[in-house]
Amino acid sequence: MAPKYQAQLMGRRIIVWDIDQGTELYSNGFYGKPMGVRKPNLGDEFRDPSELSAFEALYLLEKKKLSIVNEDGENIPKTDFSKKCQEFYMNFESKMNVYRYLRNLGYIVRPGLKFGVDFAVYMKGPGLEHSPYMIQIIEKDGKIDPIELVRAGRLATTVRKNFVLASTIKKKLHFFVFNRYKP
Repeated sequence: MAPKYQAQLMGRRIIVWDIDQGTELYSNGFYGKPMGVRKPNLGDEFRDPSELSAFEALYLLEKKKLSIVNEDGENIPKTDFSKKCQEFYMNFESKMNVYRYLRNLGYIVRPGLKFGVDFAVYMKGPGLEHSPYMIQIIEKDGKIDPIELVRAGRLATTVRKNFVLASTIKKKLHFFVFNRYKP
């Protein structure tokens, strides 16, 4: 059976040109968002094509829900798309492992750039709640400066989120949750 959705890789951007497909992807799992819309609302009718993150696109490709074509309309196999993502994004594989793990548990995983982390994680979805978690991936050989840890913790407390470090240790994914302190 052919994938239900189709996207096109244009440079580093993954575009779902079919507006109905983009609307459906967002409505059924908060995948992507319409281009030019900062905070889409669930139930809104989209008027523009949607853009998926590389993590969303690879995840949907792995689940056989999405096909991705290049600028010439030729299908891009999953292994080729994964290699491109690794070329485009630093530590993509580590981040993808965390993304995949959390999505498989039913969490909604969105970019965390506005919080200075890799991901913002929702239990219900954006617009339905504030994300309770902000996640930073630490490479197995990576280090974190104590000042950065304090800074992240203070930001998490200010925005009412739990700060989470994720790392692969001995081939197993570990999460370290720093609960915000509310005196």
